[in-house]
Amino acid sequence: MTDDVLLIAAWPAAAAVGALLGWAARTQLWRRKLRRKQAFLGLPDHAESLLVVSRGPGGPELSVPQPDMFALIELSALVKDCGAHAQIVPHDAVQQGFGERTEFCLGNPTVNRRMAAHMAGLLPGVRVNADPEPGPDRGAFQIGSERYRLEPGRTEYVLLARLTAGQGDTARPVFLFCGQRAITNQAATRYLARHHERLARKHRGGSFVLLLKVVNSQAYGPDVVELVADVTGAAQEPVPAVVPRTSHRAP
Repeated sequence: MTDDVLLIAAWPAAAAVGALLGWAARTQLWRRKLRRKQAFLGLPDHAESLLVVSRGPGGPELSVPQPDMFALIELSALVKDCGAHAQIVPHDAVQQGFGERTEFCLGNPTVNRRMAAHMAGLLPGVRVNADPEPGPDRGAFQIGSERYRLEPGRTEYVLLARLTAGQGDTARPVFLFCGQRAITNQAATRYLARHHERLARKHRGGSFVLLLKVVNSQAYGPDVVELVADVTGAAQEPVPAVVPRTSHRAP
């Protein structure tokens, strides 16, 4: 009878120990995932980061287009999850180099001065058609010998890049979200938020440039996104003066 009483008394203690071990294991796993996320985003605890956006048409005050505002919300959530801090800055008010703070830069280089500078220095193989006149190539991306045309609401492209400017593992990265339309910037930030673990494993914390396609945004918004290609090599290689071009259009 005494042995039975001891067994009954031991069960709650064993259950408590098991629960404690399970909690400790889950906490350790969560911490590992958090450290990997912080390393990939360049956001250790209490780090400062910049969210760089284009100005809207509202005048000198910072006015952000609605899709870019949603993109900022996506990025702010990532920063907060890492225990870091973010500052929203207009594209023409940033004066810092690379590696000091993680930077998330959104916008087309035709309206975002900071994006234009990043692409000229870091992605010389990418050109964006800024012709104001209507035409099939207006807004098109030229990446190496490949040209990706914009078909508003149907097929739109956006570049998602993580770059460290060759400064080694200790430099804070610059993330670029360069889309043909504002809604594609939002699509790229959402893609990063959903796939950052896979991207961190595949690219091991290094630089990469991905070309994404946003499908039928007039019906699905920024939710349907396809990975077209990893264009890191072509984007970082200067484009010759004359190159054969292959155009990509929706059927």
